[in-house]
Amino acid sequence: VQLQASGGGLVEAGGSLRLSCAASGRPFSNYAMGWFRQAPGKEREFVSAYRYNGYTYYTDSVKGRFTISRDNAKNTVYLQMNRLKPEDTAVYFCALGRPILSSIRTVEGYGYWGQGTQVTVSS
Repeated sequence: VQLQASGGGLVEAGGSLRLSCAASGRPFSNYAMGWFRQAPGKEREFVSAYRYNGYTYYTDSVKGRFTISRDNAKNTVYLQMNRLKPEDTAVYFCALGRPILSSIRTVEGYGYWGQGTQVTVSS
């Protein structure tokens, strides 16, 4: 399985970006797809996930600003990020796995990871 993340960049505070993550190697409709981020000097943290059954999850700090979606036909998951803040600056990673519900927000819940895409929000 390979995951290819794209869509990062430099944006001013209040702006928007859309991240994409394309999966190849196996159909991913029965998997959860997640987005995590890691800022310099910090641990990788959960951002959002889209479970195989259609349920979506968000960390509190992005609720109402970020939207996760997926296109099973394209094996792609998206993260639409609006009203970006400087504290959103990080490398964003997409992940694929079959986490149990209690692990959906954990790094350990996912077995496959993309290479990361940098998101920088200037103030």
